[in-house]
Amino acid sequence: MTLPSPDTVTDTDAIRSVDGTGDPDAKPNSDANGGAAAEAEESGGESAGTVIVAGLANLAIAVAKLIGGLISHSSAMLSEAAHSVADTVTEVFLFVALKRGEKPPDEKHPFGYGRETYFWAFIASLATFLVGAGFSFYQGITTIIERKPEGDPMVSYIVLAVSFVLEGVSFLKAVRQVRGAARKWGVRPAAYLNRTTDTTVKAVTFEDAAALVGLVLAALGLFLEELTGDPLWDGIAAIAIGLLLLVVAFVLARANKSLLIGQSASPRIEQELKAEIAAMEHVDGVPLLLTSVIGPGKLLVAAKVDFDDTSTVADVERTADEVEKRLVERHEGVQYVFLDPTRGDGRARAEAHRPDGE
Repeated sequence: MTLPSPDTVTDTDAIRSVDGTGDPDAKPNSDANGGAAAEAEESGGESAGTVIVAGLANLAIAVAKLIGGLISHSSAMLSEAAHSVADTVTEVFLFVALKRGEKPPDEKHPFGYGRETYFWAFIASLATFLVGAGFSFYQGITTIIERKPEGDPMVSYIVLAVSFVLEGVSFLKAVRQVRGAARKWGVRPAAYLNRTTDTTVKAVTFEDAAALVGLVLAALGLFLEELTGDPLWDGIAAIAIGLLLLVVAFVLARANKSLLIGQSASPRIEQELKAEIAAMEHVDGVPLLLTSVIGPGKLLVAAKVDFDDTSTVADVERTADEVEKRLVERHEGVQYVFLDPTRGDGRARAEAHRPDGE
């Protein structure tokens, strides 16, 4: 959409559609950005599959760990059972996040429901903290204080081994998705995982990695208790699992909070968008460009554009429409484009409210 300023064009030119047709009723994800929409739908389907696989695996693992923990009286095993329960609850929230975030725009939410994905993902991170970490700390402290001897650890070892295989299957699926996306964007998998706005795949990857580490910690606690005869090691392992979950919950909550309140695109992407606009005919400069993530893989672009003094209203309209089409076609994920013609002397430039140091 283009919103020219009143001092440049007439009121009848004030609103133009995101797809460059000039129809104010046109919806996003039409012909101009159908490719981006298709990619977003494909990514969403892959993320949903990753979440479903992880959820089913965690549910089965939670039951097995609970049985093993009750038989062996191991606090580390019971902590791992709570870990898997927390992960299962998390997958439910993430699945809800994916489905709610796919709702189309309406009159009350003109930019869609993409950011609702981050709300439910934030709730999922709280579930990891409250259910998983909280119970693990309780079990570990109780075991250290009471020092009750455990039962036969063999069942626990078997459950841990089977759980490791199931968690590994889920983790490998998430890693394959991350690597495929990283190759597509030409970045390292770690960099993609750090920057992606698809917090569902980030959550599954982090939680599955934490689950594998947690299983190793639980096995180590069982082994050391069996070796020394001291339940202290089992309690320490449970607390270590709690700390691990605490770190994962904090990292995921922080990422979702930033996206939920309106995170911008990376400086590299903003520079590319600014250069694309500045290179257009009749454009002298781009004094200000702002971006905001409005959902997984969805970006809103707003810019103040300094058109040359010889531009007519028709020139401004044609250039604005071409900018919209180019940004949407060449930059995957761009959903909305807002342009505001402004003078290049700086007097008409609004101040961008950026955090200090950025």
